[in-house]
Amino acid sequence: MSRMCQVTKKRPMIGNSVSHANNKTKRRFLPNLRTVRINLEDGTKRKIRISASLLRTLKKQK
Repeated sequence: MSRMCQVTKKRPMIGNSVSHANNKTKRRFLPNLRTVRINLEDGTKRKIRISASLLRTLKKQK
């Protein structure tokens, strides 16, 4: 399973780790994903992986 938010499509970003000596090596910034259960319109429940920022937004709208 890919590290991607199933709603907002956030994916890992690529950047550099920079040491005190200013040496640069590649690194990945992974999204903060959470698995939550949601109720669909037809009454069934489903597990989805969403980002923590989206989870905060959904809780704020309730």
